[in-house]
Amino acid sequence: MPFFVEAYLNDCKLTSTGKTAENAFAEAIDWHVAKQFSGVTISDGGRSYTIAEFSEAMALTEIAKTI
Repeated sequence: MPFFVEAYLNDCKLTSTGKTAENAFAEAIDWHVAKQFSGVTISDGGRSYTIAEFSEAMALTEIAKTI
């Protein structure tokens, strides 16, 4: 399932597609921290997450796999 990373730079919307959640998360972090883009979100096609929300969702998924 692809994940979509979206952000804004000077009122221009940028979009990237990650093949995995980890790739999308890494791209979102890079855009937010290194490139300082605003409004960075990650979407799974059904819901859009902030970086913090997505990291929590990823952690809960990993915990669920261990139970």
